[in-house]
Amino acid sequence: MKKVECIIKPFKLDEVRAALLEVGVRGMTVSEVRGFGRQRGHTELFRGSEYTTNFLPKIKIEVVCNEDRLDQVVQVMMKAARTGMVGDGKIFVLPVEQCYRIRTGESQDDAV
Repeated sequence: MKKVECIIKPFKLDEVRAALLEVGVRGMTVSEVRGFGRQRGHTELFRGSEYTTNFLPKIKIEVVCNEDRLDQVVQVMMKAARTGMVGDGKIFVLPVEQCYRIRTGESQDDAV
């Protein structure tokens, strides 16, 4: 099993969620996060004063899937989140050693 972490622009969440549901992803975790990459923040105006924001608001989506579906999940996320502009985000793939469903005690593939 693999865990896919996808950091995207906040306004792309609904598109990515819908695309994942369409290909059969049954669950995901979504978090509001802040960070920066090549964008390195931006300047904003508040009550006539200019200030620099070093960390930009982003959304982090976490999905666990079987290895045979990994490429499909990554491609769907990438296509749905892409705007073609700087700051579209990143996708990270990590190994998952074990998984358990708390309610039933099921493990591994049965628990995903």
